[in-house]
Amino acid sequence: MEVKDPVFELLSSLEQIVLTRDSLKPAVQVSTPSLPEPQRLRELTGMQVDEFARVMGVSVSSVKSWEARRTRPSATAQKLMKLLHANPYLGRQLLD
Repeated sequence: MEVKDPVFELLSSLEQIVLTRDSLKPAVQVSTPSLPEPQRLRELTGMQVDEFARVMGVSVSSVKSWEARRTRPSATAQKLMKLLHANPYLGRQLLD
């Protein structure tokens, strides 16, 4: 029996909701915009490094490492960043 990560499953479900909702909108762009860099996304959401780290569920040093391009976010973190990019206010909601 395969054991699945509940956080990954939750983020996958949320991603499907966001993508389904977005697919109902009229297509304006031909291609999907790429995920912004972590620092750009953090600035877009108006969060400090420590707040962004809390929302992402990682350490401040991990966020700094992503922003310096020394490491890449995990697949789960990338999915959460897609959700934050689709709804920049989600980060503030998760902090409350």
